[in-house]
Amino acid sequence: MIDFTSRQLRAFLLVAQHHSFSRAAEALFITPSGLSLLIRELENQLGFRLFDRTTRHVGLTADGNQLLPVARRNLEELETMVSSMGEAAKEASQSITVGAGTLFAINILPQAIKEFHLHRPDVRIQLFDGDLPTVVQRIAAGTLDMGLGWVKSTPGIKRTPFFRFSMMVIRPDIETAPRWASTTWSALKGERLISVQSTRGWQQLIDKHLAQAGVLSQPAMVVNLIETQIALVEAGEGIAIVPSFSLPACRNRRVIMSRLINPKVTLDFYQIRNRGRKLPTVADEFTAFLKGYIARWAGRAGVL
Repeated sequence: MIDFTSRQLRAFLLVAQHHSFSRAAEALFITPSGLSLLIRELENQLGFRLFDRTTRHVGLTADGNQLLPVARRNLEELETMVSSMGEAAKEASQSITVGAGTLFAINILPQAIKEFHLHRPDVRIQLFDGDLPTVVQRIAAGTLDMGLGWVKSTPGIKRTPFFRFSMMVIRPDIETAPRWASTTWSALKGERLISVQSTRGWQQLIDKHLAQAGVLSQPAMVVNLIETQIALVEAGEGIAIVPSFSLPACRNRRVIMSRLINPKVTLDFYQIRNRGRKLPTVADEFTAFLKGYIARWAGRAGVL
């Protein structure tokens, strides 16, 4: 079996081009003796001489002439393929697919991506907006690089703490509404509460602390989406307890917000990824940027 290297083929092509071992060695950035060794090894593997050498001239043998177009074509194809693979790898390292729940995807990520692109316009970010179970399924299947959200421990999925949100109560923005910076859980007794389905992890957390505070009344209405909660509060149908990641969505509605205290209850969001898959190099950079981006508006609003 013939076992030659691309470096040997390149040495052969350079000698054929320059008709000189010394000039070919300069082009390959090696010594003439090193280049002679490459050619000799190639000739030994092929079983025939490639060059006729005199003190004044280096020329191809008949066998060398036959090999020349084949070597040139194969080396060009190899270099083209390697270059194409390198470009593909570079492009992959500068792109990322991110999944998140609809509220997060609609109200937080678009502006965050826009701001991120101000200093990294070369990065391609593909956003998937859907329910978190679907996000987790896509990450497990390898069609999404990473997700952001509240998820339970899942086999094959790695959770990395991303951000800690707090709970807040929202009320319709009317003249008679109290405008306190904070509200205790027990102060919610007698209020008409609009909640989401108890299958949501944060609603289970809310129900637990309502019970501990002695607020045991059934919710006035149960809906599927936080966006619907916020719209119903704006319409004056009651109040709602929502995680502080809802703040950007609340700002688009006529509602007022108060932090819930005694106790302060937090909800951990995670960066989620497939344990067996390496993230693109830009993923950590985007995640770090996103943490800072959220901290800025959450901190200004006092809901950290």
